[in-house]
Amino acid sequence: MSQSQRILSGMRPTGHLHLGHLHGVLNNWVQLQHEHNCFFFVADWHALTTHYDSTEVIENSVWDMVIDWLAAGINPGESTLFIQSHIPEHAELHLLLSMMTPLSWLERVPSYKDQQLKLKEKDLATYGFLGYPLLQSADILAYRADCVPVGEDQVAHIELTREVARRFNHLYGRETGFEAKAEAAAKKMGKKNAKLYKTLRKRFQERGDSVALATAHALLEAQQNISLGDKERLFGYLEGVGKVLLPEPQPLLTPAARMPGLDGQKMSKSYNNTISLRESSEQISKKLRTMPTDPARIRRTDAGEPQKCPVWQMHQVYSNDAVKAWVQQGCHSASIGCLDCKQPIIDAVLKELQPIQQRAKAYQQDKEAVQSIIALGCEKARDTARETLEDVRAAMGLIYH
Repeated sequence: MSQSQRILSGMRPTGHLHLGHLHGVLNNWVQLQHEHNCFFFVADWHALTTHYDSTEVIENSVWDMVIDWLAAGINPGESTLFIQSHIPEHAELHLLLSMMTPLSWLERVPSYKDQQLKLKEKDLATYGFLGYPLLQSADILAYRADCVPVGEDQVAHIELTREVARRFNHLYGRETGFEAKAEAAAKKMGKKNAKLYKTLRKRFQERGDSVALATAHALLEAQQNISLGDKERLFGYLEGVGKVLLPEPQPLLTPAARMPGLDGQKMSKSYNNTISLRESSEQISKKLRTMPTDPARIRRTDAGEPQKCPVWQMHQVYSNDAVKAWVQQGCHSASIGCLDCKQPIIDAVLKELQPIQQRAKAYQQDKEAVQSIIALGCEKARDTARETLEDVRAAMGLIYH
């Protein structure tokens, strides 16, 4: 992927984040922001799809989560941070896409029935819950994102987005005056680049020169002084098709989170097995010291089996080969106790969280700075989404003269 490629990812506001979020999402975001044009958003409307009856907790959860993002290293100078509900274009695009999205596409999304089974205590027979995958599609397509970082369980949502974009382009991608607009867009690149673009386009269309096509793509990607809409026109004009109004995003598979909870299950608030990023060192130490261990080790002198112990899973995340070898030998021979085994984990977690907690404390004391970061991010995000919606409205014939 190139530096100019756009990445979009979001997270529901759940309040204070934990080590599972850090290792499963945030560390990946920190890396991506150095390499790509990243948009990260608080998915507060998505929170309503399952918690529409308990909205009083959302506001504090939003700010707690944003502070944890910033503390974890998400840099507003390198990425755009914003709140979904502050960008009304998400809702408008969701509405417009809903007019042409078959109902069956939403009903077959795997998480639709899975979530209903998992959350039986909630009434999820709502229009919002059925349509939330399409709202996700609108979130992505509003920014014409090239890639969306997801785990394997979310690939179906990206595929739905690709299908929606494909259907939209098929129905509405016949832009009036397309060629004239593409020619005008080429001129905006400057005389030299416009001439090179035309030469490469001719070589590709007349001779099928794949090198010329690749060179033209690189030329367009490097353009900084033309809008995304014009860039999409030039991509389409290059290959002899119409404007790609809504590009099909690609899933960017992220490594499966290896962060186990305190009980060996996946770390999750619903399992009450988490370590929050801002917990005190005393509380973290206490939680780790009281973690369950291999049930065969009833007495200090009993030999154990690391693979049967949740603490060993923590060593897989935090310990180097030398420490893991020491654990294996010491546990099998009963030459170390369970508290001895846990101490390197305690030290590693506290070391990892120390700089995060220092940054979080600074942001907690300056909430205005956090709000300013979000306000600027929302302004930038809305400018981008507004451009997409202008193209969408025009393509659907909703701009009246």
